[in-house]
Amino acid sequence: MSKAKKLYEQKLMTAVEAVRLVQSNDAVTFPTGAGEAPVLMEALAGRKNELDNVRINQILPLKAATYLSDPSYAPHIRHNAWFIASATRKVVNAGWATLAANYFHELPRLIERDFYANDVVMATVSPMDQHGYFSFSCGICYTTAAAKKARVVILEVNENAPRTLGDSFIHISDVAAVVETKMPLPTLKIPLITKTEQTIGSYIAELIPDGATLQIGFGGVPNAVCQALLDKKDLGIHTEMITDGMVDLVESGAVNCAKKNFHPGKMLATFVLGTTRLYDFVNDNPLIEMRSVAYTNDPANIGKNDNMCAINAAVEVDLLGQCASETMGTYFWSGTGGQADFSHGVNISKGGMGFITIPSTAKSGAVSRIVATLQPGAVVTTSKNSVDHVVTEYGVARLRGMNMSERAKALIAIAHPDFREELLHEAKKRNLII
Repeated sequence: MSKAKKLYEQKLMTAVEAVRLVQSNDAVTFPTGAGEAPVLMEALAGRKNELDNVRINQILPLKAATYLSDPSYAPHIRHNAWFIASATRKVVNAGWATLAANYFHELPRLIERDFYANDVVMATVSPMDQHGYFSFSCGICYTTAAAKKARVVILEVNENAPRTLGDSFIHISDVAAVVETKMPLPTLKIPLITKTEQTIGSYIAELIPDGATLQIGFGGVPNAVCQALLDKKDLGIHTEMITDGMVDLVESGAVNCAKKNFHPGKMLATFVLGTTRLYDFVNDNPLIEMRSVAYTNDPANIGKNDNMCAINAAVEVDLLGQCASETMGTYFWSGTGGQADFSHGVNISKGGMGFITIPSTAKSGAVSRIVATLQPGAVVTTSKNSVDHVVTEYGVARLRGMNMSERAKALIAIAHPDFREELLHEAKKRNLII
């Protein structure tokens, strides 16, 4: 028996046994999305009455775990959101979870420099290889940095977790405990594409040239963009998230990464989230290179890609081009994520383009999402200085380089017709248009 295998057997235990390594006042870091360790998370919640002031750090939990379902857990196990998702939206706004402001690419640095406490790491990994290494699989992001700093690393070894390549490995000698599971990885359903989303996607695809490098997220508009790009050639991927739409682009031949000038021949990413088909695609795939988010989302690295194109979304955009993507007024909806990183990075890129997508209305057409001023308390994610294109189903407004008057006119032109007169009146009232 190899030394690595002996260490594995010595450290193999149940989840209940493993979480006993957590102490009161510890900060416990979980990876993004499918990288989280649900068996360990639930076992930790089971220690509620034994622990005080345990903080859980995470970007994107995929379900409302037990400790997120009841405010009585908060004094014992409290969520510290690095990004707000559906599982944490209610608890953050109710006040029994907190939000930490950050740029996604800075999270590893914040951990390394002790701005964020990080005592224990719990993560889903692929099975150990013959050399004693596990892959952090679908959630690299800040996990590798956190594992290097933590007092304790506990791994949830899942035979269904894909083995991803790149800067994604940890050795059994650096692990305190190992727990095994055969649970299916969490998946995301591919949303149906609405007519509005299809129109927005087609506008963007028309502007993306052959040979461009893409950052695309998840959702109706990103999926619509991917569908509209299937006939393109020599596209590359430099993204934070690998999605099912990218599998379609690879299989159609549209993406081959051959023309990338930064990591040519590689799809660069930091996490993976989607269907079982996607997880099968990334498993041991030499086309995929997983890196820390400090690397993938560094605006300087993003800008090294010529013709870098980034597609993101907003909740509302004002007539200066300020994009509120995290809040609805004072109500927290999501977080900064990688939007600010890529909005800055594409502006550095030679030939780069950034796209903020937004349906023209909300609440069944009752409210314009192009607004004269953002709602009180709204958080600006992409500033007026960084925004490039804003796209609705009524067209594309390229704002970069425009003055206030030109911006207001361009945005009013892509607002829903029912609100254009009102927006024009407000713009004139504020002397944005004379």
